[in-house]
Amino acid sequence: MTKKEITALAVAELEKLYPDVECSLEYGKPYELLIATRLAAQCTDARVNIVTKELFVKYPTLEAFAEADLAELEQDVKPCGFYRTKAKSIIEMAQSLISDFGGVVPDTMEELLSLSGVGRKTANLILGDVYGKPAVVTDTHCIRITGRLGLTKNTEPAKVEADLRKLLPPEVSNHFCHQTVQFGRDICRARSPKCGECPLNYFCRDFAKK
Repeated sequence: MTKKEITALAVAELEKLYPDVECSLEYGKPYELLIATRLAAQCTDARVNIVTKELFVKYPTLEAFAEADLAELEQDVKPCGFYRTKAKSIIEMAQSLISDFGGVVPDTMEELLSLSGVGRKTANLILGDVYGKPAVVTDTHCIRITGRLGLTKNTEPAKVEADLRKLLPPEVSNHFCHQTVQFGRDICRARSPKCGECPLNYFCRDFAKK
């Protein structure tokens, strides 16, 4: 079975399981998704949602973040870990959005990557979820699952993204990545995966070894 064929089957099976899955980070404005994603580095989405629920009330505008006191913002985001680095990049990000992009979150990879603390994973999330463009968000679940399915031999996010772009139909790529996140939490776990419940186990390399 070719990688293209396995990809098509995986897309079909995950669509049956999670037809309506969306990004688990909660936000109301595009720049809030940028901030939430920055806070999510090395932190669970569930904890980020708890923090941002109060954070987005305390700082209701992009200008409020741009003018925030660094020490105070550090304490506000401390539960998410790496709070000094994250607070600094959030302020810089907000300032750049205002000064360079007129307060509008840009819609190109190159422009998004120019923002403080924004890497390809975050940029792809914005392009897919905010602007509806083809995007491949290679989080840890996506990397693990597509590796187990033999769709990529790489573990570096950018290389996995490149591999998957060759296999996934552009119109489903972003949704597929969100589905792998939920699938990775529910069934294809890093530890103790529920292989017996997995609809993809018949072409999973790890299952074949058991």
